[in-house]
Amino acid sequence: MGRINDVFYSDIYITPDKKVFVPDPHTEDGLQQIQPDDFQDFYELLEKTFQGKSSYSVIYEGYFFRVERTVSMYGVMFCMRKMPKKVPDLLNLGYPIALINYLATLGRASGLILLGGATGSGKTTTISSLLREYLIRNGGFAYTIEDPFEMPLDGEYKSMNGSLGLCKQTQPVDDDWGASLRSALRSRPRYIMVGEIRTPDAASECLRAATSGHLVLSTIHANNVSDAIDALVKHASAGEMSEELAFDLLSRGILAVIHQTLIGTGQKRPVVQYLFANPNTTQGDQTRNIIKSGKINLATTIEMQMTRMAQGRPLFDMLDRK
Repeated sequence: MGRINDVFYSDIYITPDKKVFVPDPHTEDGLQQIQPDDFQDFYELLEKTFQGKSSYSVIYEGYFFRVERTVSMYGVMFCMRKMPKKVPDLLNLGYPIALINYLATLGRASGLILLGGATGSGKTTTISSLLREYLIRNGGFAYTIEDPFEMPLDGEYKSMNGSLGLCKQTQPVDDDWGASLRSALRSRPRYIMVGEIRTPDAASECLRAATSGHLVLSTIHANNVSDAIDALVKHASAGEMSEELAFDLLSRGILAVIHQTLIGTGQKRPVVQYLFANPNTTQGDQTRNIIKSGKINLATTIEMQMTRMAQGRPLFDMLDRK
């Protein structure tokens, strides 16, 4: 049937009896079994690269794979996500053009852009595409902290303004996300990308970085925009930071919260919900005021912003004159 990389798929599953399954392109959630000619080479690479951590990455014939190695009832099972050879262009993600255009303008701002969603909803692809867009538009130094690596961002970028961009992808040392973020800040990056917020230290350091002149991009597991905000605050306040301080820092540092799901079969498309805060923090802002209060009643604001953007109207000419 050809080689593994000849088949179009996003996920691949290898069972303990070495059967290979990928998504069925004709159904929304079904699978199909494949028998690639190079299976043994691929499997040997997975085993050889394993160094004790269940989550890791491998590169096979130019493609990046995020690997999850688990021990099931009958033996070792691999669940993998195949990443594109190149980070997708922001214009090719399927977002509404008005939303793409607005997100592109945030590259010169500072604060936090948070992507929420379920596992496999394309969160990392989106923030990686955003970071690539900012490096191409504005240049500057980007520092990522990921475990494992996913999208191929590392390297130099020629920006539209004639300068250069540089991205360095790193992993947290000893799984200490807080210490790794503090180390990142000492490198004076313009952009910081945190693959996923899942510890109190990561949450609290992201909030601090977002209020200290950096543009921070990260993801979090959440069911909607409000849930993403709540999850971030709960992570931060589970450590040494109080909930009140977490809400205060988030209200000052937030730029955007986007929730994303993927629908369809084959080439899936995103469905998004979003909330923005005024990048100009010297002006009054309804979103920031609500978050600071700790009462996340944002449904009306989200609906108003999404309506205004769909109509091509500015987000912050009326919302903040209160």
